[in-house]
Amino acid sequence: MRFMIMIKASQDSEAGVEPEESLLLAMGQYNEQLVEAGILLDGAGLKPTSMGARVTVVDGKALVTDGPFAEIKEVIAGYWLWNCSSLQEAIDWVAKCPIAHDQDRFEIRQLFELEDFGTDGAGIEQHKKVAEQLRERQA
Repeated sequence: MRFMIMIKASQDSEAGVEPEESLLLAMGQYNEQLVEAGILLDGAGLKPTSMGARVTVVDGKALVTDGPFAEIKEVIAGYWLWNCSSLQEAIDWVAKCPIAHDQDRFEIRQLFELEDFGTDGAGIEQHKKVAEQLRERQA
């Protein structure tokens, strides 16, 4: 099962404060453990919302709100994409994270898989085609 682990923003991440070298090292070692366990599929930190935008589409037109955004607790500062056997396994790995210290910092959500929508139909076939194109590009 694939899970997205979203890391919520903090005052420091929104201010663009770079982590100390010791934290970078600890996070690198943690990510290495995830790779060695066969769990880590992808992950990255996100730049502050001051460098981003929110887009709402109304009647085919994009309405843009430039960052920064006021509600830091609603902002994502980074993510991981993991392959875990269960939600509990993902929770257990989050608990080992060097930045997991007495904060509401993470949200874990399971990704839909194509099989969740059945096996027949034009929509399923279209998604299979796109998945194959992605695999070919990544090869």
